[in-house]
Amino acid sequence: VTDAELVALAHSGDSDALGQLVTRHQAAAYRAALAALRNPHDAEDVTQDAFVRAWRALPGYRGEAAFRTWQLTIVWKRALTRRRCLARWWQRSAPLVEAQSIAGADAAVPNRELHRETVAAIQALSPSLRDTLLLAQSGEYDYQAIAAMLKVPVGTIKWRVAEARKKVRQRLARLGYVDVG
Repeated sequence: VTDAELVALAHSGDSDALGQLVTRHQAAAYRAALAALRNPHDAEDVTQDAFVRAWRALPGYRGEAAFRTWQLTIVWKRALTRRRCLARWWQRSAPLVEAQSIAGADAAVPNRELHRETVAAIQALSPSLRDTLLLAQSGEYDYQAIAAMLKVPVGTIKWRVAEARKKVRQRLARLGYVDVG
């Protein structure tokens, strides 16, 4: 059964069809939310919220994009909204050092300092570069899917990924971790 057929059944009120769509796309939706939020609990909340919103908006879904792309766009927008809310809350509630440790800067890896600097370099990127890089690095989405989620041309996605990698590499090179050449 294709997504289009499941959507048609869901339009007619078939809750099992909607359940199949959720099951089919839940992992990809969660990974998109996790790429934006970098927190499993927040990503789960956003994923569930996005599927509820998609269910409510399903009558307005016209099929211009694949259901998966439509759903991932909803997830991505909800994740960005959540991230903005969390950032505002952290700015009012906690010092930056604590925010960085919660973001995963203290993960157990062989070279903690390199990991910490890499996380800092990625966090220092502009949101458009950072988001695009995190989605591309997840390995889950090709450039076309990322372009559809972010509603920008594929060429822009390619440039953003290359530019983000270049900036991270340059920052690490300044710190003596990598050779820029």
